[in-house]
Amino acid sequence: MPDSPHPTVPAPRVPPPRAIRIGIDLGGTKIEAVALDPAGHIVARERVPTPRSYPETVQALTDLVGALERPLGVQATVGIGIPGVVVPETGLVKNANSTWLIGQPLKRDLEAALAREVRIENDANCFALSEASDGAAAGARVVFGVIMGTGCGGGIVVNGQLLTGRNLIAGEWGHNPLPWPQQDEIPGPPCYCGKQGCIETWISGPAVAADHTRVTGQALTAPEIMAAASRGEPGAVATRARLVHRAARSLATIINVLDPDVIVLGGGLSNTDGLAADLERDVAPWVFSDRVTTRVVVNQHGDSSGVRGAAWLWG
Repeated sequence: MPDSPHPTVPAPRVPPPRAIRIGIDLGGTKIEAVALDPAGHIVARERVPTPRSYPETVQALTDLVGALERPLGVQATVGIGIPGVVVPETGLVKNANSTWLIGQPLKRDLEAALAREVRIENDANCFALSEASDGAAAGARVVFGVIMGTGCGGGIVVNGQLLTGRNLIAGEWGHNPLPWPQQDEIPGPPCYCGKQGCIETWISGPAVAADHTRVTGQALTAPEIMAAASRGEPGAVATRARLVHRAARSLATIINVLDPDVIVLGGGLSNTDGLAADLERDVAPWVFSDRVTTRVVVNQHGDSSGVRGAAWLWG
């Protein structure tokens, strides 16, 4: 047979459309994005500072998707974890500690910019889903995922499924009042939600820094305080002890209501040496049970937990 005058050129090998899942974690200080292959391996990663306005945030998210997709030559699915929720009836964001997102049609605007469906979920829910699926709580029936970072949120996974609740606030432990408050904890610092003394105003990263400044007069970040505590500096050791006491009381109320098998710690404060073990020990006196076997563990996927969970919103 004569050679064809137009020989076939093999097509370049690229992942098929939709084989790649993009997950984005929209944090208070940074936005991280990853691309996962079908086996859940991270094949690309980008990170940028979080803008402080809504239009800039939409643009940054759009740009991140493009930056991940172009080298791979595909159009991926996109899942995003945000510090709040999108109300289905209105399409608007509520309960976001990145307050410039509140009342904005984030899902609609991103879908218009990217020309495809985008799935958006609370960032703590994404974190909990990731750790319950193949992380530190894999195999557990009831998991409570805790975010102790710029804000203080939580997510609940039962039998591998997210529990979001009737009002989309399941797991929002950070906006309950600090339990069993001590005399010097009343009424508590003001919270962006309009109330005072919320758990978030005591045990988030900025809250720990503010507490340390109030007591010692030193202006340090939460990581700096925890590092100083590990060196034995008295003021920092005392601040860490107050954090453990407050967080233990707060987690006890979760155990009293939800009784999870595992509590997984996430967010910047979860990197504090020994924090999980201290909380597992100190939560017991506040729990309505003579025996407490709930495990408190550090996340397995670290900073990647949120983005991995966002990517797996597409299953």
